[in-house]
Amino acid sequence: MTEEQALFVKQRMLAVLDNAQMERLSETLDVCIENGSLEDARNYLDDFIAAKRIEGRSEKTLDYYKSVIEKTVNSIGKTVKRITTEDLRKYLADYQEKKGSSKVTIDNMRRILSSFFGWLEDEELIIKSPVRRIHKVKASKVIKEAYTDEDLEKMRDSCQEIRDLALIDFLASTGMRVGELVQLNIDDIDFEERECTVLGKGDKERIVYFDVRSKLHLRQYLNSRDDENPALFVSLDNPHNRLKIGGVESRLRKIGRDLGIRNVHPHRFRRTLATVAIDKGMPIEQLQQLLGHQRIDTTLQYAMVKQSNVKIAHRKYIG
Repeated sequence: MTEEQALFVKQRMLAVLDNAQMERLSETLDVCIENGSLEDARNYLDDFIAAKRIEGRSEKTLDYYKSVIEKTVNSIGKTVKRITTEDLRKYLADYQEKKGSSKVTIDNMRRILSSFFGWLEDEELIIKSPVRRIHKVKASKVIKEAYTDEDLEKMRDSCQEIRDLALIDFLASTGMRVGELVQLNIDDIDFEERECTVLGKGDKERIVYFDVRSKLHLRQYLNSRDDENPALFVSLDNPHNRLKIGGVESRLRKIGRDLGIRNVHPHRFRRTLATVAIDKGMPIEQLQQLLGHQRIDTTLQYAMVKQSNVKIAHRKYIG
């Protein structure tokens, strides 16, 4: 039901209903309007998600978009056309207080809502996005550490399974995402060129490279297998299924826990490779391509330059 239809009903009933009855009627009609508006919101959201899917967003990203927008609209309880800047500010503030969410999480939500309402504005479904006046949430930058050479050697030495050794070497030398790793098949590996093609974010392919140590240990691992699974890495136990992201993460956590190394996880290998590459002079543009980043700013966030090298560079260039 539209607001115009509700107004027409109220005008027609003025002559036959008393004040209390009219108040009850108005409340009922308002509920009908809101229910219809929430249905409109779902339609808008479906169209928005479809547009982002065409742009190449992953299904995981789209699910997150949908979840954030649905929870926001349902919580505010208004039509998307009636949601104001104040509504969104209050919702984000209340959400942060109730959930104890970090500033990074709240800003991610703000960006998603900005994308949704910006799309509504571009499609001329609303006049102006209410998120325009909600500025970026500033969060303190936390320096995420890379593995030290000693950390990597400890992990390698502790491996009881050749698979785990090959896994660590492969992550350390390629810098690929764990989601890219678990999709790889044996046939994807070019041992002669020491390279393979991975499917990254947005279904974009890129070539990554591995070192000689990875090549040797990966061959040893594959030669030790007696299963028919085409996956590059499989579980240790029968029926030797393709290793999943959770399997990689839990295995690395156990290795780190046994050695007393904190925060052992797949993504830290990626950050380590970026740090080492920058430290040894790899041009940032080449590192960006190697890691599969769309924006160079993202690449810079991964790399941590050693302070000792900053001191050497200062003496070299400044004096």
